[in-house]
Amino acid sequence: MNILVVGSGAREHTLVWKLAQSEKADKIYAVPGNPGMAELAECIEGVSITDNAALVKLAQEKNVELAVVGPEVPLTNGAVDAFHAAGIKAFGPVQAAAEIEGSKSFSKNLMKKYNIPTAKYEVFTEAEAAKAYIRAEGAPIVIKADGLAAGKGVIVAMTLDEALGAIDEIMGDKAFGSAGSRVVVEEFMAGEEVSVLCFTDGKTILPMVPSQDHKRVFDNDQGPNTGGMGAYAPAPVGTPELLAQVQKEILEPTIKAMEAEGRLYKGCLYAGLMVTEQGPKVVEFNARFGDPETQVVLPLLESDLVEVMLA
Repeated sequence: MNILVVGSGAREHTLVWKLAQSEKADKIYAVPGNPGMAELAECIEGVSITDNAALVKLAQEKNVELAVVGPEVPLTNGAVDAFHAAGIKAFGPVQAAAEIEGSKSFSKNLMKKYNIPTAKYEVFTEAEAAKAYIRAEGAPIVIKADGLAAGKGVIVAMTLDEALGAIDEIMGDKAFGSAGSRVVVEEFMAGEEVSVLCFTDGKTILPMVPSQDHKRVFDNDQGPNTGGMGAYAPAPVGTPELLAQVQKEILEPTIKAMEAEGRLYKGCLYAGLMVTEQGPKVVEFNARFGDPETQVVLPLLESDLVEVMLA
């Protein structure tokens, strides 16, 4: 079958590399792709990954039978919905389900409603109200831009001044654009982070091996958060006992919650977790394969990725 991979990063290169190992894969196209992928996929430039009509037209021209959407922006823009409407199988959540990453307030409210363990939080659209809450709660505290900010819209403030400055930066200076018109202020969670990437058909959810990425920019976990600067897997913190607890308390309840909300979630669900003294809690959900985690997790997958995606 012909496969189209949407995206251009190292994550998409890994997806192409893994898909190419399947006997079911005849020809792989990448839009826009990158030179590193060119040995395995035909890279097509000049098509915007946020232009759903152009993506569908390309898929139809190339007789694509499976589209794999890598980045969060086309997912939250409804690319999967567009492929489905054209009768093309697509791996990834539909727009309504991708909201679990597209809006942090939606994600937090979902967890609160369905008792999925996460940090205590409040949502604000007014800077002064957010600051008053921060003064009352004290530091350390975490401030998150509500919308998509390429994994960088999170500020872990260790002091009160830093936290108040973060509100000015996100809401006043619009450091992350419109993503910061609403903020989520969360309690600081202490512990070790673990990333769990999962396959789900909307009913069943299966985790891949646990991984861990390096978020803070300087050595010894110092400095501001980045979108992740490298990763390794399997992460020892993700013990079989921990993963069993995560499956029961976080993954299965989340998939059921999304279905109950009329947002059936299919594709890859990324659960970013903090292993606290009270047990694992959700830091964030992503609606796609994590980057850089995919680069270390998929090489450890022994199954045929095309078969998994079709299922």
